[in-house]
Amino acid sequence: MSAILPSSASLYDRVRRLIPPIEWPVFASDIDAIHDLKRQRNAVILAHNYQTPEIFHCVADIVGDSLALARKAMSTEADVIVLAGVHFMAETAKLLNPQKTVLIPDLRAGCSLADSISAEDIRLLRQRYPGVPVVTYVNTSAEVKAESDICCTSGNAKAVVESLGVSRVIMLPDEYLAQNIAAQTKVQIIAWKGHCEVHERFTPADIRELRESHPGVTVLAHPECPPDVVAEADFSGSTAAMSDYVERQKPTRAVLMTECSMSDNVALQHPELEFIRPCNLCPHMKRITLANIRAALEQNQHVVSIDPEIAGRARLAVERMLAL
Repeated sequence: MSAILPSSASLYDRVRRLIPPIEWPVFASDIDAIHDLKRQRNAVILAHNYQTPEIFHCVADIVGDSLALARKAMSTEADVIVLAGVHFMAETAKLLNPQKTVLIPDLRAGCSLADSISAEDIRLLRQRYPGVPVVTYVNTSAEVKAESDICCTSGNAKAVVESLGVSRVIMLPDEYLAQNIAAQTKVQIIAWKGHCEVHERFTPADIRELRESHPGVTVLAHPECPPDVVAEADFSGSTAAMSDYVERQKPTRAVLMTECSMSDNVALQHPELEFIRPCNLCPHMKRITLANIRAALEQNQHVVSIDPEIAGRARLAVERMLAL
């Protein structure tokens, strides 16, 4: 502990199982500065489950999956919101908090799903399928949300689809999420061919090899994984649902088929469990660091701005989801 700065010692206790004491001073100065800046600016940090442990456990005020962050963003009394996640998440926070300053620490923190579809694509889909409602995953830009009827997350997609009371919907942009939801409902789903670059790389062979190497392992897969991967898993759900499953079922040994930092963060919360980590890194999530969170607060840089007309229509699509 000699290398641990006194002001950060209590925070280090949260992550000591993953971060060696000799590495902590590299993080500690930024962590101390971020906490000071949050007090000075009346700011909060919202961090997605895929953020690294020193962010997730040491500076974040609100953590969770996309749905949890969207809901909790609406209730904060802070003047400034820093979104430790990717750009569409920061846009969603701005949609729900139009009067607040929303910062994204790195403008390059994008998303392969968000990049896979445009507002023009949706307009063309509506021409091809007139009258069919559009359900849009929150992993999309504000422009795409603005062309949609309602948004969904991986955790509530089935409920959203069935809430519309129709026999057919367009669900985009994640093809695999749409296929996995289609297997759970009688509603016909028209999918788009967008994929998450993290989850699309998992295969059923990966799971079979894991079971052979780690007998008795419980496999949890995100619904952005291909359907054959989900079929091989013991459980499939959003990042929040996976975390809840671990809390509730207490498997002796588990693997999360999702982004790497998710396993790290859940493992810190459950030191009694063994976590196997054949995960994939999200290069966009990993653009967010303590240093650029600090810089965003110090310099008020990378302020999220959305055209008011687009924001109004996009907000309606998100609010319809949250009202369910």
